[in-house]
Amino acid sequence: MTACAVRPEALGKAVRCYGIMKMKVKKSVRKPVSDGRTGKKGRANPVDAHVGGRVRMRRSLLGMSQEKLADAVGLTFQQVQKYERGTNRVSASRLYQFSKILDVPISFFFEQYTDTSRASGLYNYQSGMADNDQAAFFDDSQMYEKETIELLRAYYSVENLKDRKDLLKIIRSMAEKMK
Repeated sequence: MTACAVRPEALGKAVRCYGIMKMKVKKSVRKPVSDGRTGKKGRANPVDAHVGGRVRMRRSLLGMSQEKLADAVGLTFQQVQKYERGTNRVSASRLYQFSKILDVPISFFFEQYTDTSRASGLYNYQSGMADNDQAAFFDDSQMYEKETIELLRAYYSVENLKDRKDLLKIIRSMAEKMK
């Protein structure tokens, strides 16, 4: 017994083979699909990366390790790393948990994000009263640097307000002399 041969032009049409009606289905060609994040496979969505960066910044400012945050929400530290890099999206319930543990409102994780930050990778600040475009006063990406976070933590570890202000004066004075 031989199989019924189907001509290419008959694909998707009913075909008679040995008196039996068969429906031949056209094979679909599978195209690579994007991961739904940026349209490009393997790249983090800018919003996910921003939210993850804010989680990392707040965790670091509190002096909390990835392991400690992971334990508090029932994750591994590797999962926290993926959230912080924007590799994994943070669900609404997980974001709520992070906000409670890190003692910030949920809106904190979205602060300073604008559509223009998607293209430039930096945060967009509104100009003041100027008539023309001006360069941003401060590059907010510096806030995510480990050195900046360590400096802030050290600064705020000085409990006496007067001593802290004196320390700020010293730092400003040093910065002026180094220009």
